[in-house]
Amino acid sequence: MSLILFGHPFSSYTWKALIPLWANDTPFEFRSVEQHGPEFAALSPFGQFPLLVDGGQVIAESSIIIEHLDRHHPGSNRWIPDGDEGLQVRFLDRVFDSRVMDKATVPVGNALRPEDKRDPHGVEQAMVQLRRAYDWLEGRLGDDGWAVGERFTMADCAAAPALFYADWIERIGPDRPRLAAYRARLLAQPAVSRAVEQARPYRHYFPLGAPDRD
Repeated sequence: MSLILFGHPFSSYTWKALIPLWANDTPFEFRSVEQHGPEFAALSPFGQFPLLVDGGQVIAESSIIIEHLDRHHPGSNRWIPDGDEGLQVRFLDRVFDSRVMDKATVPVGNALRPEDKRDPHGVEQAMVQLRRAYDWLEGRLGDDGWAVGERFTMADCAAAPALFYADWIERIGPDRPRLAAYRARLLAQPAVSRAVEQARPYRHYFPLGAPDRD
């Protein structure tokens, strides 16, 4: 049975799972949760996507999906190297998910709340933490290459949607040239570019207003 990925084209964590599938030309079927909601709900343990179905096995959480692909459906790209390099990939994967993407979603979620339930203080705290992550990444990244050396890894699969959407909310800006250049390299990578284009028709979903620059 072929792989089935449940998700949504505008979802950052769906992108994270789609990028390695496309980059390795791994055969799979994509099922949008908008068209396959009941089927997805019956399979998902927490009602969150993406969700990968591999035969009779259901795999949740984007990082675990990528690790599953690396182990059971390997291709030309190795997503998690062995040894200390693999530890760096896993660490940066957590940084991009927890310190960038999750902080950037705070103002988005706040905008979706009723006006009397909004939390501007919580939004500002999240933005302070996001700027801190930006500055740390600016000091860590090289002038070229990927997150961990010259190989495109799971860390870059996490970085691409995280930095794409985070920059919509809090501009990386000219004071962080390495991070801005890394984001540009990511968006030029073919699988990432495909994710950007596939999501383009859904930009009206973005409650803060999607910018025209990407």
